[in-house]
Amino acid sequence: MLTRTPMRNTIHGTDMKALAFAAAATAALHSAPAQATDIGDMTEAERAAFGEQVRAYLLENPEVLMEAIAILEERQAAAQAQGDVDLVAANADAIFDDGHSWVGGNPDGDVTVVEFLDYRCGYCRRAFPEVKELIQSDGDIRFIVKEFPILGEQSELASRFAISVLNEAGDDAYEQVHDILMTLRGDVTEPALRQIAAELDLDEEAVMEGMSHPDVDEIIAENRALAQKLRISGTPSFVFGEQMVRGYVPLDAMQQIVAQERESEG
Repeated sequence: MLTRTPMRNTIHGTDMKALAFAAAATAALHSAPAQATDIGDMTEAERAAFGEQVRAYLLENPEVLMEAIAILEERQAAAQAQGDVDLVAANADAIFDDGHSWVGGNPDGDVTVVEFLDYRCGYCRRAFPEVKELIQSDGDIRFIVKEFPILGEQSELASRFAISVLNEAGDDAYEQVHDILMTLRGDVTEPALRQIAAELDLDEEAVMEGMSHPDVDEIIAENRALAQKLRISGTPSFVFGEQMVRGYVPLDAMQQIVAQERESEG
């Protein structure tokens, strides 16, 4: 399943071994005689002795490993964050002003939040009421939805229906359909979508026919291409101003990120 919880930095076993050796080797080199500190110049016996020194140092000072790992994780997180900032900057027009994505919240808001979502994604559904609360309680957030169906045929049907509604009936109708699809119980089928269109008094036939329009194909293809450029492979994924968040985040964390964006802009 492509849906993912918030991404965390991890260190694989081989990386930890390398890190352990590097940390211990550095410490051991500091305590070794000056003439024997270049491993390449050591004899086989000296290297064996050095290995024992590293092992002894690790056994006596295991906290060195934890300190080194913590520093490495901080550096990895900082590099990831900066890489994401660069990706957002390089794709800003497609993210924030593509001309086809629905824009809600406050169109003139000082922070833009973009969500890549799939209507069949459990974490998207979990985030849905919290995203709505964020937008409604703040009042100064511009919110953009990127239709990103990745979980199969029903996801594709739901996104095509939503995009067709936007094309045929406009922003308000799209928002209603979006909310319905995010809370829909049961399967997404053509009869279910027709029923939604009828209940909202939409032009049912126009909307259903519009689902297969080339414009809809193009919008979904563009969103998928953009996600690939941003290294997004799961839903939900967010862009908060300059920051990217891959995975579900609770309301309080979203509020903190928005506050950080305002502070950085100020």
